[in-house]
Amino acid sequence: MNDAHFHLVVNHLPIIFPLVGVIILITGLIAKSEAVKRTAYMVFSIGAVTTIAAMTSGEGAEEVVENINGISESFIEKHEEAAELFSLLSYVLGGLSLIGLWASFRQKTFSSIVSIAVLGLAFIVLVFAKQTGTSGGEIRHDEIRSGTSTTQIPVDNDDDDD
Repeated sequence: MNDAHFHLVVNHLPIIFPLVGVIILITGLIAKSEAVKRTAYMVFSIGAVTTIAAMTSGEGAEEVVENINGISESFIEKHEEAAELFSLLSYVLGGLSLIGLWASFRQKTFSSIVSIAVLGLAFIVLVFAKQTGTSGGEIRHDEIRSGTSTTQIPVDNDDDDD
């Protein structure tokens, strides 16, 4: 397994964990369950840790793919810049989630405020996760690049046996 392969294996986790965490946290807020909210905080924290793996493998992946014909350095740079901002926000979300976890266990009065702050930040993280994932996919997938049209072969659906 080379660096690019490893990056492809781990890079989806920092996107998936916040999405799952949002669902769990909303469930915890609706059910007024501290245990469910704590689970969400743990999911966000694990997501921040997986971001470290994605970020550290990104440089090696860049070294592998920049030598492939048809790979544009501009797409790599766009992805790298998006990933840096996304990772910073993911780390902040993980840190705030640890504060929320601590506040929940200690039954602090500001615990509910932290829950709302975590949820709000998680939505922001998801926006940047989408941008980062899309820009990463654009490196190799022409079909998802904006402004790129794909050539389609016409299909003959004529069932007539003329």
